Parts: sequence; C-alpha cells; structure tokens
Amino acid sequence: MSGQERRAFSDTGRIDLESVAIQLGSGDKAFEAVSDVTLSIAPGEFVCLLGPSGCGKSTLLGALAGHIPVARGRLSVDGKTVDGPHPERGIVFQHHTLFPWKSVLENVAFGPKMRGIGRRARRQKAEEILGLVGLQDFATRYPKQLSGGMQQRVEIARVLVNRPRLLLMDEPFGALDALTRMNMQELLLDIWSRFRTTIVFVTHDIDEALFLADRVLVMSARPGRIIEEIKAPFARPRSSAISVTPEFGILKRRCLELLHTRQQVTTLPRLEPLGLENVG
Repeated sequence: MSGQERRAFSDTGRIDLESVAIQLGSGDKAFEAVSDVTLSIAPGEFVCLLGPSGCGKSTLLGALAGHIPVARGRLSVDGKTVDGPHPERGIVFQHHTLFPWKSVLENVAFGPKMRGIGRRARRQKAEEILGLVGLQDFATRYPKQLSGGMQQRVEIARVLVNRPRLLLMDEPFGALDALTRMNMQELLLDIWSRFRTTIVFVTHDIDEALFLADRVLVMSARPGRIIEEIKAPFARPRSSAISVTPEFGILKRRCLELLHTRQQVTTLPRLEPLGLENVG
C-alpha cells in the first residue's frame, strides 16, 4: 500500500452508534438481541467486542456490515447511515467462505473482478495481498489443499484486496489450534499496522481480546449492552510475551469478574472506562 493510500485510510472508517437496538425474529418470536448501545470508534482503531456466547456480539457485527437492520437508534460509518452491505465494509467469519472450485489467486481476485477491474490489474492486486499474508507460493492451490490457518489467510486477503474502510471479524481464529491461532493473531496485527483500517473483532476469548485491541468493549448477556470499556495499554508492536505481564493479568481478572458477575445478575450499573490507572 502506498503512503497516499495509507493516509487516506487513516481518515476513514469512523463508526458511531447512538442508542442502537437490534431485534431478531418476528411476531411472537421476536426478541431484542442488542439494546441501547452507544459508542464511537475512531478511524484506524482496533476494537474487540468481548462477551459470552449469545450476547449479541455477532449480531452487532452483522449490523455494522449492513446485513441486519437496526430497530432503533442510528448506526453510521463516516457520517453515513449504514443501510445495507458495501464492499468498503469487509467481513471475515470463523469458517472461510472461499469458492472451492477457484484457485487461491482467483478467490482473492474475485472482488476486484466484480468491481470491473481488468484482468492484469486485479491479478497484480491479488498477488500483492497474497505476498502480504505469506501465501505467494500457493496462488495456484485450491482451498481444500490448504491448512485451516492458510484458508483463513486467504479469506483475510480476499477481504483486504478491496481496501475496506472497516474490517469486521467474527471469531475468525476460533476453529484453529492454539499455536496457529497465536500466529494468526500476530499476522493480523502486522497487516493492521500496514493498512490501519478500522477493525472490529468479535471474540469470547479474553487473552485474544487484550492481545489484539486498543480497546475491549465487554458486553452483557442478552440483550447485549456495553457494560465496560477496557483500554489495553500495551505498546505496539506487540508480542505474545505481554500475556505473562502483571498488567495483562490485572486486566484479564477484571474481564473475568465482569463476565462471571453478569451471568449471575440481570443488570449491572454503568461503569466508567477502565485503564490501568484505575486498577489495583
């Protein structure tokens, strides 16, 4: 990515939610999955949504992607209301959605092809992104010939080739083994440091959230609400060594307290944003 492209990305990707509520189902089976969420995410910020299964994390991500409508409130990106899917908001799921009959290169080049980019230009873009994720030597392989971690790298490359303002990630490493997961986390941070696109990353893994994010937004059980913001004060670039520091342990215990307590009571008072200066 050129310096000019990087500067352009640093000015886009702002997210604003104002009293957002999201309902799922219809008629008598309708229920509120997300309730009264108000937050802002700055351009280029890396934010993790952390919470128990079924708390509305993925639902909120789906709304950001434009796949799920907002029942109340307003959700906007760069000041424009989100009213449907858009290539500038790319999403990566836990399980890849690659075309099994297309090669790695063809999968990555598919988005540019749909946008009318010529064959040579889209091939060049795809090769550039594959080099970034370390798969330049696997361009002619097919998804079934790759490991799970490599498939997810292709999935990330297929989204990044469209130069999205937002990268929305729904537990993308949840199905990987521990070592591959750690390697993918480090790769993601390296890619993010180059692109600086805004990332919203859904996880129920506390270590993953604290390792990746600038801020961790802890959600309550359904209907999902933001019950606390935790700032991760660790310098970048990061390595896995931060997970054994006292600061990491303090923040991890706080996350555990929030998640454990929220499963036993129906409501929690609104808590002030937590930085290390408030811990101890």
